[in-house]
Amino acid sequence: MRHRRHTRRLNRTMEHRKALRRNMAQSLFEHGFLTTTVPKAKNLQPFAERLITMAVGVRKRLEADDPAGALRARRRIEALLTDRSYVPEDQRTAYAEMSDAARARSMRMTSGRRHRTGEPRGRLAFTGASIVRRLIETVAPRFEERPGGYTRLIRLPKPRLGDGAMQARLQFVGDEVPPMSVTKPRTSARKRRADSRYGFAVKVAKGWGKARSTAGASAADAVEPAV
Repeated sequence: MRHRRHTRRLNRTMEHRKALRRNMAQSLFEHGFLTTTVPKAKNLQPFAERLITMAVGVRKRLEADDPAGALRARRRIEALLTDRSYVPEDQRTAYAEMSDAARARSMRMTSGRRHRTGEPRGRLAFTGASIVRRLIETVAPRFEERPGGYTRLIRLPKPRLGDGAMQARLQFVGDEVPPMSVTKPRTSARKRRADSRYGFAVKVAKGWGKARSTAGASAADAVEPAV
């Protein structure tokens, strides 16, 4: 019997499992998709959709002029997801050129972290953006008119290298980018060299066989029939 066993254990302790789920949800909200194993994706999907529903509720409370209710809902999201800073996509080049000390100052989460927008502050090129703020102001508006089912789980055909685990891609509904390219993949340089060597060997073999047959026919014509 499965009494009180409504979640997948994933061969981890409760603390490890919760931390793993939070980290995967943060990556999903940051990038819009996540590639992981099928059990992990199934365990993450209802948790991520619950957070999106709560973020939509925050926006609706703000529109209804209920800042206290919006603050309570936002704090509940932070309690479940926890907040962290991330590098905005348009600032990744500047982040790569910064020193370690400047990176630490840019990504440090201070008080009022949910209001961090990634805009420059002081002498820094930028400051890290808040993942909770991104969830509420970027992800939630896409699904305000949708009653549920915000994510799509797509199983990938190829298993993961190393342990052979089957993989899946979890992405938001509306992102119609396929998990794998539908066009013919580009041939690598190694494959082109191998095809060139194989074609040259076939050509040489055909030329050698043709020359041998021609030489044999010439020799047969040179031999006079016996009288």
